[in-house]
Amino acid sequence: MTTTQLGDRLAEALRAGQLDGLHAAVVLRGGQTLLEYYGTGPDFAWDEPLGVVEFQPRTRHDVRSVTKSVTALLYGIALADGRVPDPAEPLLRHFPAYPDLAADPARSRLTVAHALTMSLGLDWREEIPYDSPANAEIAMELAPDRYRFVLERPIVAAPGSQWSYCGGATALLGGLLAAGTGQPLPDYARAVLFGPLGITEFDWMAGTDGVASAASGLRLAPRDLARIGELVLGAGSWRGRRIVPADWIDVMLQPRLSTTWGGGYGYHWYLESVEGHRVVAAVGNGGQRLFVLPEAALSVAVAAGGYDDPEHWRTPATLLEQVVLPALA
Repeated sequence: MTTTQLGDRLAEALRAGQLDGLHAAVVLRGGQTLLEYYGTGPDFAWDEPLGVVEFQPRTRHDVRSVTKSVTALLYGIALADGRVPDPAEPLLRHFPAYPDLAADPARSRLTVAHALTMSLGLDWREEIPYDSPANAEIAMELAPDRYRFVLERPIVAAPGSQWSYCGGATALLGGLLAAGTGQPLPDYARAVLFGPLGITEFDWMAGTDGVASAASGLRLAPRDLARIGELVLGAGSWRGRRIVPADWIDVMLQPRLSTTWGGGYGYHWYLESVEGHRVVAAVGNGGQRLFVLPEAALSVAVAAGGYDDPEHWRTPATLLEQVVLPALA
């Protein structure tokens, strides 16, 4: 694989109109930049329009639900320091403000692992557009108490029995992190993850209650997002520095449940095979992606503007399948 090969394939895909709404793409291998592309297009910070943006290397971009996978990395760091509960522990034990919910025998079965694997078995609908209060994540952000809103949702399946996309599960992990570390999520992330990775510029948006959204609040430059991919490739080490425990990376990336489209799911990371290549992925609304290809030692960050478009997956999938993977042959 060469920079020229990737650049030529990218240019061809762009000319063919196969990368609609692509804002930026970065491909790293072993600290070397193999591809870096920046386009122009309308953008948003959550629901705030930013107008037409000419993207540059330091331009921050919503990563939306890629934030969930970053939250999982933070959980592993905090767990190693004894600041958050083990995945096997009962979940409601660590939300003592809700004794009425803890007294429910069905809810008492919930564990931290059920939150990490999005298998809480709660009624949670996020397939509704994110500009609607009927979307469960938006309703959570509008609720007076986000954690009670999540934990008191009706139970519709046995905990651990099936994967069901749930930003509320990530919100609970964010609550455990904030309580256990004594710091807001952005401050903790800056100290233990972003700072050690050399990421100095980021935004972490918050709800109306001032709580940073563990599910979708991060804004990062694609270069920095790709650096997080390198951290995963390095089993939690980056440039010789241990940042995340290696055993947590291993546990985090073990497939535990199947998604509704048949891929695997670990602890807030997607695990798939694409054209025979093992791919670890963090996925966000609008075409935001972090692809990690362990065997090829590649980290691929994608930023796009297809927010709330049901076909938003096509642009990052095309970039991976038509630009990156053919260059591995």
